[in-house]
Amino acid sequence: MSKKVAIVCTSASEFQGHPTGAWLEEIATPYYAFKAAGLDVTIVSIAGGKVPIDAASTQGDFNTPDCVKFTSDADAVKALESSVALAAYDFDACAGVYLAGGHGTCVDFYNAPDAPLQRCLNKVYADGKPLAADCHGPIALLNCVKPDGSALVADKAVTGFSDAEEAAVGFTEKCETYSALLEKTMRALGGKYAAAADWNPNVCVDGNLITGQNPASSAKCAEAFVEALAA
Repeated sequence: MSKKVAIVCTSASEFQGHPTGAWLEEIATPYYAFKAAGLDVTIVSIAGGKVPIDAASTQGDFNTPDCVKFTSDADAVKALESSVALAAYDFDACAGVYLAGGHGTCVDFYNAPDAPLQRCLNKVYADGKPLAADCHGPIALLNCVKPDGSALVADKAVTGFSDAEEAAVGFTEKCETYSALLEKTMRALGGKYAAAADWNPNVCVDGNLITGQNPASSAKCAEAFVEALAA
């Protein structure tokens, strides 16, 4: 029987008046990597139903071959447009969870410690299952905790969208005011944050916690997740 995994996505289509959503590459690349590994993949979102996609992620060089393949794949599109709601997904039955990014996550991934997403992720981590997050996906980890109650990222090798990359896309003030800057907050929580040069692939693996820095890291992040499942 195939191992079940969830790609968890935002349901937020805007962030402080800026149209956004999930970043397509960060769904499409892991989706096909997991399918190729023989995994049973479910696309989950906070509210369920159609996952909003950031229009910028479908344009120019951001529209990668995996993105083009995904948007022409009837099964993939159906999974994206009829995602399973977080509250309806059985996390106990899955083998691992992958958090896709996009600025929409700044709205509905960054929650209080006792929010439904954080409770699910805390249990996934405590159960020793692979927990991966790429780009802005790691924002969900900021209020997660280890079984001993300490911050999940504390003393962990972690990464995520860097402060320099956030400044480059003009979202520093929005993130600081209405959500969180990933790098700054991970460091404040005691995380051993590491970044590559802007827009370059970078993945950190620390036990069953796997984090990727940016969209370019999606393939390596997905690969590390698959490897962790097989370990």
